[in-house]
Amino acid sequence: MSHIEINGRKIGQDFPPYILAELSANHNGVLQKALDTITAAKNCGADGIKLQTYSADTMTIDCDTKDFMINGGLWDGYKLYDLYKQAQTPFEWHKAMFDHARNIDITCFSTPFDETAVDLLEDMNVPAYKIASFEATDLPLIRYVAATKKPMIMSTGMANFEEIAEMVATAQDAGCRDLIVLHCLSSYPAPIEQSNLLTIPDMRKKLGVQIGLSDHTISNTASVVATGLGATLIEKHFILDRNDKGPDSSFSIEPNELTSLIEQTNDAWLSLGQAGYERKPAEEANIKFRRSVYFVKDLPAGSLVTADSIRRIRPGLGLAPKHEQEIIGKRLKTSVTRGTPTSWDLFDE
Repeated sequence: MSHIEINGRKIGQDFPPYILAELSANHNGVLQKALDTITAAKNCGADGIKLQTYSADTMTIDCDTKDFMINGGLWDGYKLYDLYKQAQTPFEWHKAMFDHARNIDITCFSTPFDETAVDLLEDMNVPAYKIASFEATDLPLIRYVAATKKPMIMSTGMANFEEIAEMVATAQDAGCRDLIVLHCLSSYPAPIEQSNLLTIPDMRKKLGVQIGLSDHTISNTASVVATGLGATLIEKHFILDRNDKGPDSSFSIEPNELTSLIEQTNDAWLSLGQAGYERKPAEEANIKFRRSVYFVKDLPAGSLVTADSIRRIRPGLGLAPKHEQEIIGKRLKTSVTRGTPTSWDLFDE
């Protein structure tokens, strides 16, 4: 597909990468902070901001047996239910958040984690959907979302290629026609040395869909490199201030970093251009600084050009250096002075 559109914004390799700010749990349970984060994403220049739509009860059950406890990593010691209770964006906030996004003209959509979330988001008339990496194997959910016929963005963290191919086929078979698959490392934060960004062009070749990056590293480097490899969408977790802490704060970028991300990825995209070997407009003024063959002695008409009477020097207004040996031994039709550029019309036939 040459491009897809989300809310009128074209996404594809012929366009700057779509920058998606992930709000996630960075509201820290305060609606006004969520609204302020949406405003900040707009002011930074992000194309869209994304929520996560779930409740602790739609995500898991309130159980404290070993299976439901997190052991190790960023959220070590949390009970799953308690983590999701802290991180959830309440369903009753959604209308206010979507209304605010529309009022300030930034695209807002969400990641649903079950069918009830999809139903709520349909009521919000979302323009697109995101499938999270942890739901990549939830094929019933993928089918349910695809049936809306809206653009889908699907993360692939932890999935092997067979699982990725299956989720893509499931979405397409269920009616999705506009699809972006995000290369992703589901580690929080993600070690940049495990990013394996060369997977991006490989996935594009194998899957035949647009590929982007869900970037959980703590810098913008991977996102810029991914853009250079053809990523058409970059997703980054976004927070007003990491000092606020919270479940996702350590791998979220602040407003100044989001602004830099947009500038850097746009520059990376601009730098790609097209394959070609023609002289670029920016080079024209410097052509004269190439070397060429010049006379370095005064010679009268009728003289034979000798090796010591010419040199390959700058500027480049004479004959090209490759003609040096052809010039030696030729007879001058007219006199020349030191510093005269060579040209074929100076010589006898």
